[in-house]
Amino acid sequence: MKQGLGLAVVALALAGCIPAARAPQGPMPIEGDSITYETGPCFGRCPVYAVTVRPDGTGVFEGKRFTAVTGERSFTLSRAQYDAFAARLAPYRPASGEVRYAHGEPNCPSAPTDMPSIDVRWTRAIGDSQNLYFYLGCRRGNEAVAEALGGAVELLPVQALIGARP
Repeated sequence: MKQGLGLAVVALALAGCIPAARAPQGPMPIEGDSITYETGPCFGRCPVYAVTVRPDGTGVFEGKRFTAVTGERSFTLSRAQYDAFAARLAPYRPASGEVRYAHGEPNCPSAPTDMPSIDVRWTRAIGDSQNLYFYLGCRRGNEAVAEALGGAVELLPVQALIGARP
C-alpha cells in the first residue's frame, strides 16, 4: 500500500512539470520598459491626460479633464512611432532620479502661475525609473526642453483622444 501511494505521489509531481523547451529562460520581468507622459492642469481648459507607451507597440491613454475621451483607452503604435517619441524625449532623460523645472526652483526662478505641466517617467523592466517634471511657465531659458516636450505627444496616435486644444 505504501508503495502504491509513493508511486501516485511521484506520478502527480511529474504531471506538473514543464517540458524544458517551454520553460522560461532567465529572470522574468514584472513589467516591460515604458514611457509615461502626463499633463497637469492649467488655469483654463487645458487637456489633462496621461499616455503610457511601450516598445512592443501597446499604449494606454487616460483622459482626465478637457479631453475628447475620458477614462482609459488602449491603443497600438508602430515601433517607428515609439522610437520617434522616445528619441524626442531622450536628450532630456535624467541619468538617474528626477529633474524638476518648477516655479521658484533654480532652473525656473520666475514664471507665470497659470500654465500646465508635463511629467515624463521612463521605467525600465528592471524596475528603476527616471522622471522629468517641466512646468511650461519655465519656458524662458528652457525653450528647447519646452519645445521637445510640448511636441512629443504629437508623434503618437492619440490626437483624436485628446481632442482640440484651446
